[in-house]
Amino acid sequence: MVDQQPTIGRQPAPTQARRVTAAVVDALIALLCGLAAGAAAGVEVVDGVVELRPGSPAVWGTALGTALGLSFLNQVLLTWATRASLGKLLAGLRVIRAADGRRPGPLRLAGRWLFGFYWMIVFVPVHMATDSDVEHQDAVGLRTVRR
Repeated sequence: MVDQQPTIGRQPAPTQARRVTAAVVDALIALLCGLAAGAAAGVEVVDGVVELRPGSPAVWGTALGTALGLSFLNQVLLTWATRASLGKLLAGLRVIRAADGRRPGPLRLAGRWLFGFYWMIVFVPVHMATDSDVEHQDAVGLRTVRR
């Protein structure tokens, strides 16, 4: 009888270049949209002159909130619906459960999203400072594979 469930051994592993491309695209989308929203929140019209007030807390709060919200939508909700974020779709990648290769659930995706921030804050600076060759690790029982 043929095994109907995909196994991890059959899933092609992505190259580091594909993973980095997907991460950079996802980060740029969130950051640029956050900055655009912050700039829009900081625009004031005084005596018919449009001014941007970048020092306002509303600008940076809106920028941060929009960037985090869009990142969550992209990394958790879109990935739950399509198995890939925008960056992963462009790089030809998708996210699966490591145990059985099936569609990931929203709680695991949210955990993976939070682990990504931890990875950025802790491991990326360590790897940059030590010029190490350690690749990104998958988290919370999920794995990134090629489509």
